[in-house]
Amino acid sequence: MTTWEMLAVFAAGISAGTINTIVGSGTLITFPVLLATGLPPVTATVSNGLGLIPGSVSGAIGYRAELAGQGRRVLKLAVGALIGGLTGAALLLTLPSTAFETIVPILVALALVLVILQPRISKAVQRRREHDGTPARPDGGPLLFVGLMLASVYGGYFTAAQGIIYLSLMGMLLDDTMQRLNAVKNVLAAVVNSVAALFFLFVADFDWTAVVLIAVGSALGGQIGAKVGRRLSPTVLRVLVVAVGTVAIVQLLLR
Repeated sequence: MTTWEMLAVFAAGISAGTINTIVGSGTLITFPVLLATGLPPVTATVSNGLGLIPGSVSGAIGYRAELAGQGRRVLKLAVGALIGGLTGAALLLTLPSTAFETIVPILVALALVLVILQPRISKAVQRRREHDGTPARPDGGPLLFVGLMLASVYGGYFTAAQGIIYLSLMGMLLDDTMQRLNAVKNVLAAVVNSVAALFFLFVADFDWTAVVLIAVGSALGGQIGAKVGRRLSPTVLRVLVVAVGTVAIVQLLLR
């Protein structure tokens, strides 16, 4: 890489770490930049995944106050994320890239609809529980576990907008604040990125310059994102999720 390309990758890492911590979809910033430096798509994908791990961990640490009391929930959902992330990483090396390109924009669009409708859906679910006399499950039950595991398959494959899908599923099936759900999202993203990267270490080629630049940048961005994201109201956070997700869909369709 030239000096300017290295600076661009580093700046993209900071931006990705920031936006991943607040919403998700940071890969839509780093991935095109890595391709512009001349990296092959698969090498860019695996280098990006490894580089974003420090950003996910940094963001989760920044949200540690919101993670209080969620240990059992996080542990259970992380198991599903680990299985899904490993499966997605394996699919990246076995399936043609066109296999997911058609369905990904549809998944993201569906997630955005769920984010928009989440307050109404949550109220309807709560009324149904009160009528039936069934308490809300703190872990979301089997439906959330399976949904997040499937979302993590996609996350291990490409990672772009996985955070938006996580938030939409948890917002619909868990009775909790957006900020606390966002904290869980950051942990799950860290799990998926880590397990996918560890898998790639043994079977794929990395560009270590790109990895280091994105790692340092995303770690800084994770702290920035945590400071900004924790101050946003649920409504503003939801609007930001929809805005970023819309940009993600457009970018995915134009690829």
